[in-house]
Amino acid sequence: MILLRRELGDVLREQRRHQGRTLREVSASAAVSLGYLSEVERGEKEASSELIGSICAALGLPLSAVLSQVSTRVAETEAMSASVTFPVVSTSAIASAA
Repeated sequence: MILLRRELGDVLREQRRHQGRTLREVSASAAVSLGYLSEVERGEKEASSELIGSICAALGLPLSAVLSQVSTRVAETEAMSASVTFPVVSTSAIASAA
């Protein structure tokens, strides 16, 4: 099962690390506790839209860009986990072919 909070947390963590910033720096800029930001990044907390916006602003990223990355990740996960169906041949078709 795809958890949106986990995908969002992964994107936020990747962006923060890409910028070479610490949890402490971003949590101070976003005005959120270090522990709570850590839980958001680990996908353990469902952050409000206001909090997500604040984290994005602290990272200097448009909310739309972060949500687009999350959407892409969810789509990729869905594609990988899509069920594969095989054609079913009835036993009468097999018998008549023999």
